[in-house]
Amino acid sequence: MSSESEHNMTAVMDAPNGASHIKELLDKAIAAGASDFHVNVGMPPVMRVNTQLVTMDTEVVTDEKARDVLFAIIGPEKFEFFEKNRDYDFSMTGNNNSRFRVNAHYQKGSIAMSFRVVSNKIPILEDLHLPRIISDLTTMGRGLVLVTGHTGSGKSTTLAAMINAINNRVSKRIITLEDPVEYLFENNLSMIEQREMEADCTSFASGLRHALRQDPDVILVGEMRDLETTSATITAAETGHLVLSTLHTINASQTIERIIDIYPPGQQNQIRAMLANTLQAIISQTLFKRIDKPGMVPAIEILLCSYAVRSCIRENRIHELPNIITISRNIGMQEMDTSIAELYFKGYIDKDDAIEGCAVPQRMKKLLTPEGKQEFLRNQKLAAKA
Repeated sequence: MSSESEHNMTAVMDAPNGASHIKELLDKAIAAGASDFHVNVGMPPVMRVNTQLVTMDTEVVTDEKARDVLFAIIGPEKFEFFEKNRDYDFSMTGNNNSRFRVNAHYQKGSIAMSFRVVSNKIPILEDLHLPRIISDLTTMGRGLVLVTGHTGSGKSTTLAAMINAINNRVSKRIITLEDPVEYLFENNLSMIEQREMEADCTSFASGLRHALRQDPDVILVGEMRDLETTSATITAAETGHLVLSTLHTINASQTIERIIDIYPPGQQNQIRAMLANTLQAIISQTLFKRIDKPGMVPAIEILLCSYAVRSCIRENRIHELPNIITISRNIGMQEMDTSIAELYFKGYIDKDDAIEGCAVPQRMKKLLTPEGKQEFLRNQKLAAKA
C-alpha cells in the first residue's frame, strides 16, 4: 500500500462519518478469532468465527461509507480499475501490523468487501495436524505437488507451512507467485522472492515464464486458474523444479479430471502423459470446527504418485484412484473419509459434522458406530504393519 493511500485511509478513519470504525472493527474481529470479516451495504459488518457468521454490534454500513473506505485503502488509480472491472483483489495492513487479503466487489449495485485475516506468524507443519508424509513432500527435488480444497479450507496455510519447512531446512531459491501475497516470509537458509500479481507481474503465466529464467529451485503458484497458467505450471515441474500450487477441487480424482478437462480434446492424451510424469502428490483438505477446544482442524486426503497411480492417469482410468488410495495406506496415502472418521474418534469433531462433510454419508454412519470403530482401528493397525 502506498504512503499516500495509507494517509488517505487514516484521514477517512479519523473522520466522524464514513468508515471511521473499520480498523477498530478489524481489531475486534481478530481478537474474537475471526477468519473473515465482511462489509455489505444495508447491514452491520459480519465476521466468521469457527465457521459461524456473527453480526457485529455496530452501525449499519451505508453506500457512502463503503465507497469512502475502499477509495481510501486502494487510492484513486486502483479504485478506477475496480470501477471498470467490478472486482479487485489486494492485501492490506491494519493496526499492529495485522494483515488481510481483501476482495472488493459489487453486489446489488453497491460496494462490498471481504477481508480474510492473514496470520503474521508463519505456520509450522507439525502444528497443523497434517499427516507426516506432507513434511516428506517438501524434500522432493522436482515435480508437481497440489494442495486442493474449497475456498477457506486452509490451502494457503498448508502451502506456507511447506515453504517454511524448506526455508528452515535447506538452502534453496524459492519464488512465489501470489494474488495477493499473504504470508510474509523471511529468508532463513533459503532465499525467497514473493511476487504479487499486478504489483510485480501481470499474470501467473507471465510470472512463471520469467521465473524459469531466475534460477529457482522451488516455485509456488497461487492458483492454477486457467489453461495458460496450468500449462506453464506443468512445464515448470517437467523441467526439473519443485512446483507447489492449488486448485479448487475436493479430491484427487476431481483434481486430475479438472486439469485434463482444461485442455482441448486434441491435447488431452498429451497432458495425461505429462501429468503422469510430473505429478508427485495431491493433498485435498477441508476444515472442521473443533469441539474439544476453539479452532479448526483439517481432514486430509493424500494421493501419492506410485507406479499404479501414474498408470491410471496415463491410461485415463481415473475412476480407479479411490481404490488405490484405500489399499495404499502403508505408503502414506489416505482417504478423506478415513481422515474424517479419525478426527471423530479422537474427539476433535462432532458426529453430525463428520457425516455432513464426508463423501458417502451412509458408509460414514456405519463407520461411526462402536462396531465400525473397532473395524476401523483393526484396519489402521494392519495398514501400519504392512
